[in-house]
Amino acid sequence: MKILKLLNKLNLSIILIFFFTLVFKSNSNEPTDIWNVDTKKETEETKIIENESNVPDDDLEESIYEKQINSQNQNILEIEQDETLISKKIKIAGLYDPSDNDLNINMWSNSDGNQILDIYNRIEKIKLSQDSKEILNTLFLTNSYFPKKNITEEEFVKLKVNLLIRNKETKLIEDYVIKNKGFKENVELIKFAANEHLSKAELEKSCDLLSKVEENYNDNYLTKFIIYCLINDNKKEEAQLQFDLKKELGFKDKFFESKFNYLVGYSDKTDDKISQKSILDFHLSHRTISNFEFEPNESTSKIIWSYLSSSNLLDDIASVDLEDKNKIAIIEKATHEGNYSEKDLFDIYKRFQFNINQLLSVKQSYKLLENSEARALVYQGILITNEVDSKLELIKLLKDLFLKDDITNAFKFELVRLLKEVKEDDIPSNYISFYNNFLNEDENNLKKIKINNKILHRSKLLNYFRSDIPTKNVEKDLNDILRKIKKNKNYFFSTKDIILMESLKSDGIKVPKKYDSLYEKENSNMPEDIQKLINSNDVGVVLLRLVEVIGQDDLNDIGSETLYFIISALNQLNIDKLRNKILLKVLPLKV
Repeated sequence: MKILKLLNKLNLSIILIFFFTLVFKSNSNEPTDIWNVDTKKETEETKIIENESNVPDDDLEESIYEKQINSQNQNILEIEQDETLISKKIKIAGLYDPSDNDLNINMWSNSDGNQILDIYNRIEKIKLSQDSKEILNTLFLTNSYFPKKNITEEEFVKLKVNLLIRNKETKLIEDYVIKNKGFKENVELIKFAANEHLSKAELEKSCDLLSKVEENYNDNYLTKFIIYCLINDNKKEEAQLQFDLKKELGFKDKFFESKFNYLVGYSDKTDDKISQKSILDFHLSHRTISNFEFEPNESTSKIIWSYLSSSNLLDDIASVDLEDKNKIAIIEKATHEGNYSEKDLFDIYKRFQFNINQLLSVKQSYKLLENSEARALVYQGILITNEVDSKLELIKLLKDLFLKDDITNAFKFELVRLLKEVKEDDIPSNYISFYNNFLNEDENNLKKIKINNKILHRSKLLNYFRSDIPTKNVEKDLNDILRKIKKNKNYFFSTKDIILMESLKSDGIKVPKKYDSLYEKENSNMPEDIQKLINSNDVGVVLLRLVEVIGQDDLNDIGSETLYFIISALNQLNIDKLRNKILLKVLPLKV
């Protein structure tokens, strides 16, 4: 046996020597390209083998094996490094450039997630004013890195998603999901936007969004929507392919399958059952059921109400039974939620029949009627009253009756229309505030700024906050205005004057020392927690707290002291562009 082993080893050695000789000769006959990396690598490997040719066979095999293992380990290391780099890839989610409002991509870097969630949860309980919403949108939809402390990436993205859905701005949602692909939380936004379009009878917009997103995150609802869009676009073969694939993966939905078979032509009949499970199911019911009829009630969802209204499926006002008080109440609620025409509601009010005594004594008679009927009586009283005082009194009464039942939005556009019929000069002093509060906000925003150089915070210095003006020009204008104010011993420096002065100083505008005695810098009354956040440069949470402070108030309605510390906070953080937008809302007189 030993002799046999020695012979085998000898034979193996002879074969190996013969093989290496052939390789050497073949390589020696061909020139080596030293610039060819592969050739160089092969040559180096050949040299290694040659150098090891004198190593015993067992050692040689072990050496080659070790090199293979080392090579594999190196590859594994490279893969792990790549995965580490991928995992460390910093994500950003947003729409706006930070420079648009003088914010910073690192504005959440010093933030504590527990604090963010706590403040955000408190804000969600507030019915925010439009001004508060604008600041909150700016904050969360500005491109920025995610906070790292006590909050996950998913939790922070979810805050953005909740904000977008709460505001119900489909255009903003579409822009966000298209720009910020890859976040699993986007599925809720895509669903919401697609459903909103469909509820307004805008199927094409829903399908267009789904085609732009190009991913459905393996969500069954979105897959059904995509398949239906393909059918609607007459791409039935592609729809069939996707449907079959989905079924192979375990998808089951008898209602959708019935509608699918009917729409692609596999079946002449479909289930006549109307499904309210989703707006897509409801739409499919409407599309596939001949003589479709549906009577909404108190439990009918807002989105289906919207679909019924947009698709002209609601009862004609002439056919509404005025004796059905519950029906009228449902219509009033639907109007409040924006799913029923306000004009149609008030046309229904006009149809109510009242006797002459009720119409002559509206202020007493309405108290004896049911809520809906009482509102109808007061409304008719407004229409037949010419005296300004009485008319405004009834308008305010009607507003209060809607407020009492928490359906104030049902009396929104008609309220403005009725107030516009009254001349401003004829408004009694006790109704001026009521009159101004409910005029069309859009009209007020379009008014031009009136410059008054006798009042500092309404002077031409305001132009500095809305356009780029050379510092020298601003300082000259400021000096001229302050010189005149100093001569006027009766001039009183208001808080708004001080706000303007402090903002100019914050931007580096020099104020001559001779005017230092004109006013004393006020105590900002800055909340201690906000000042601490400012000191730690926690920009994100500072703005979040400011939104909470403003809350449901319009900026024009907040007190001067509150406004002072808000502007002071923005000055300290050098958020000038956002500050300027606020200043131009609260300082000037608009006409």
